[in-house]
Formats: sequence, structure tokens, C-alpha cells
Amino acid sequence: MGPLPPVETGGLPRPRIGIGGISIESSTFSPHISGDEAFTVRSGETLRSYYPFLDDGRELASAAEWVPLTHGRSLPGGAVAAETYRRMKDAIVTGIREQGPFDGFFFDIHGAMSVVGMDDAEGDLALAVRAALGPDTLVSTSMDLHGNVSEVLRDAVDLLTCYRMAPHEDWMNTKERAVWNLLARLRGPHGADPLRRRPYSAWVPVPVLLPGEKTSTRLEPARSIYAQLPEIEALPGVVDASVWIGYAWADERRCQAYVVVTGDDEDLIAREAERVARMFWDAREDFVFVAETGTLDEALERALVPGAAHPYLISDSGDNPTAGGAGDVTWTLAHLLERAELTDGSRTTLVASIFDRDAVARAVDAGVGATVTLDAGARIDAGPHGPVAITGSVFSITEGDPDAGTQVVIAVGGLHAIITERRKPFHHLSDFRMLGLEPTTADIVVVKIGYLEPELYELAQGWTLALTPGGVDQDLLRLGHDRLQPGVYPFDPDGTPDLTAVVVRRDSSEEQNA
Repeated sequence: MGPLPPVETGGLPRPRIGIGGISIESSTFSPHISGDEAFTVRSGETLRSYYPFLDDGRELASAAEWVPLTHGRSLPGGAVAAETYRRMKDAIVTGIREQGPFDGFFFDIHGAMSVVGMDDAEGDLALAVRAALGPDTLVSTSMDLHGNVSEVLRDAVDLLTCYRMAPHEDWMNTKERAVWNLLARLRGPHGADPLRRRPYSAWVPVPVLLPGEKTSTRLEPARSIYAQLPEIEALPGVVDASVWIGYAWADERRCQAYVVVTGDDEDLIAREAERVARMFWDAREDFVFVAETGTLDEALERALVPGAAHPYLISDSGDNPTAGGAGDVTWTLAHLLERAELTDGSRTTLVASIFDRDAVARAVDAGVGATVTLDAGARIDAGPHGPVAITGSVFSITEGDPDAGTQVVIAVGGLHAIITERRKPFHHLSDFRMLGLEPTTADIVVVKIGYLEPELYELAQGWTLALTPGGVDQDLLRLGHDRLQPGVYPFDPDGTPDLTAVVVRRDSSEEQNA
């Protein structure tokens, strides 16, 4: 993104813009419930400082009067407790009513939030925000590409955009783009006109639902599909072009892929949205896993073959907390502990992680160097395997991690099992090093993840995405979806969708099939 366009005649030189939202990815197949403890809630200047593009001295910061209200953000997990959602929603709505009115609103959401007892939680939140704002406020929405764009959400907001990279290296850039688009519209020739400053949206649902590990933008066909978006965005008459993969581990009717192109040229945005949607549909059988897959035993055989390069990374994908897994499934750790070649001290294996507050406390009481026997994990998701029995020495105790709290490492020969007080994804080399572990010299690193985040991707000298059980099982057909819309691939491989764009502009009486 370059500099903002100049303020034109009829535009708003310094609009008043509110900020709020809720961001979580929620698996309805996980027994985990995301309550108050799961969320970091920011407000006021703490919320504004969350966005580096609003730092003092930055162009976007001085281009508006910013009014940060309330934003709740959580690691992915299970469905959100109804009362937790209600409290955050009420805080946002109350803030709008008390601190409004606003010319614009930055609505920062994920798109795959599930709430206990509710369908389309983001749609519900968007309706509440819209009702509080009134019809004239221009709303720009930033989303994860694994979110869903229901009709309700589409019709409650004005500008939509989402990440273009998986892994999500562009997550903050996308939020900046949403704000840039909002300001550009408000500064334009119709910025003071509540109707004419709204763009049209060309919306095409694509009945395909695939896990993120099959749709990484590192690989084809996702790479080529996403490469279209900046080119479309650069066309005259277009504001933004986005593709949502959808969220595979929730069983809701809105879960599928979407293409949305926004702009002022109705025919152009419809044509481009349909073209990209057709690309996605035609490629549906070409999406492949981002790495070689296999069972856990097959992954171990590859890692243990003589001459294999190390460290060898194994994704424990079924309980990936960054996709919504509970994070305490013990199935993989239990199987690793049964392999004598991993516990006899002849090689080093790092296993990240399971969380269990009580097990951590017992290890802390015993102290570093003590031999302990612990039953750990499976307090939330006991489905594939109950608590795992671990007998080993307390290798390290590390306190104060903002996500994990206290962390302990239990060494069973060369196998180092990481147990945390709270849920934590392990994405960085520093996550291991702070515990006294060196991943670069390990033989095998097992981590609850799907596709590898950049540092681990570069670390891996070999990698298997293990198809392990859990709330975010990569084998979608064995999870038991029964509420998706008819015709969604691969659940219904014979569907023939109508990929005609629906072109809408909020509060316009016109809605047409282009």
C-alpha cells in the first residue's frame, strides 16, 4: 500500500473512526469451551497500540480521529461460552453508543468464531454493531482467510478483505489494508455522502471446504489463485479482491469458500469474482497437503531411517491448537513413549506440548532433577486417549510465559515432553530455547501444528504431516459434518454449483445477479 490518496472535494479530511471486534477460530468438534480466560481483551490506548500502523508519526494515525473501543482476541479453541461472547459484544455495542457517532468503523474479526447455541456468530455481532452505529457509518472488515462470509455478514458491512497468505505472514498487513481502504473511501469525492461512498460487493459462495493444510499459498493451486487478487485490485473501479478458504472444523451452514470483489464498477467486479470462483471450483481436486502425509508410525519410520537428515519435524495435526484443537490430546505422546528407540537416550526428541495445570504443579513441587510420575493431559479432550502416564526427570521449569504460564519439561531418556499450565502453540525456536531445549540439534521435533510456521519450516530437514486424531482431524469425512449446505465438496463430490455473483450495496434496494 502506498500513501493515502489526497482528500478530494466532498471527502472527509479527518474522519472519526471507531475500532472493535472479536477474533477467534472455533472448532465445533473440540470439547474445549473458550471462556473469559481464553481472551485477551484490549480497549482504549492499549487497543490502539496493538496496531503498529496507528503508531504516532504514521500516516494512517494522523489521517483520522481514532476511537479504540473493545477487542477480544483468543488463540483458536472450542466454541465460545455464550456469556463470554455476550460480555464482549455488549462492551463493543455500549462503546459505540457512548462514544459515537462515527464516520467509519474498523471491524476486526476472524470469521470462524462459533458460540455455544448460536449459528453465524460473526453475523450476529455484525448486526449488533450495525444497529448501534446506524446506517450511515462506513464499516471496513478485516478477516482471516479461514473465515466465512455469510449473507448476514456481507450485508451488514461495507468493505471486506482477508489475508492472502497461509501461513498468515500478512495478518497485520491485512488489517492495515482494511483501514487504508476505509480511509480512502472517506477521503474520496463522495466521502461525506453516506450512500455513494459505499462500494458494491460481488459475492460468490464456492461450495468447497478444505483444511488449511491443503490450501497453503506456498503451493499450487492456491498460489496462482491468490496471485490474481493484487492484479484485480489494481483495476480501475475495484477497491479489493479477496478469497476465503472457509473454516473446515465447524459444522455450520456458512462454512465453505467465498470470493468477494468490491468496487464501483458493478459489471467488472461481478466478472472478476466469477472468474476467480470458477478457478477455485475447477481446481478443487488439485489441492494437496502442504507436506507428505502419513500415520504417526509412518512419520517416525521416515525420521528414524538411517541417514535421515535432522531435525525431522512431525506435525501432530489432529490437535493443532492454532486451528481450534483442545491442545491436550495425549494420543501422540502416549505412542511416542512406547517407542524404546525414542526413550533409550540414543537420540533427542522434543514433543510440544500438552497443557495440564495440575501436572505442572506436581513437577514444580518436585523440582528440577527430581524423578516424577505424572498423569497428564486429556482433561479437556479425552476422546482418542486418556491422561498419559509419564515417568521421568524434571528437566526444566520455566515461569512467566504470557500464553503458557509455567512450563515444565519431563525427560524420559532422550524424549523431552513439554507440559504447560495453559494452552500454547509452539511456532518459534525461542519457544523451545526458553525451556533449555535446542531444536536445531534435536533429532525429531513433534509439534501440535498443521503446516509449519516460517521458523519451523526453515528448521525442518524433513517433515511429515501426521494424520493424527483430535478436534481438527485432517480427515474431514470422519469428523461427522451434517449441517453443511448441500453440494459442498468433498462431502458431496457430485455438486454442480451456480457460480453467479450476487452484487449488493448495503441499504440499496437493488440486489441483482450479474
